[in-house]
Amino acid sequence: MSETSLDRETVEEYARWFRALADPIRIRIMRFLSSRTDPVPVGEIVAHLRLNQSTVSHHLKILHTARFLTRRRSGASIRYAVNPRCVTGFPSAAGLLLGAPIRPLREPGAG
Repeated sequence: MSETSLDRETVEEYARWFRALADPIRIRIMRFLSSRTDPVPVGEIVAHLRLNQSTVSHHLKILHTARFLTRRRSGASIRYAVNPRCVTGFPSAAGLLLGAPIRPLREPGAG
């Protein structure tokens, strides 16, 4: 595959990734979670952002669906963390789109 062309599947995946980050609340969530070493319960994210739980849950779902976040149940709560695989995958995708000679990836952090 040349650096100037991407297959349709890759283009659609990259578009999903960028859409997932195309909201200030989701960027705030990612920034907050990236500063934490352990998974964070939804209630703590809600308290930090000072937003209602339904709003935060909506944005967490979008980020999780795009695989930017991992989640696990802990008792009655769900804890979220940044997917460590996206730390390399998303910058690689962004670099490719901006002209850096990087091979496209199928998911954040795959490689």
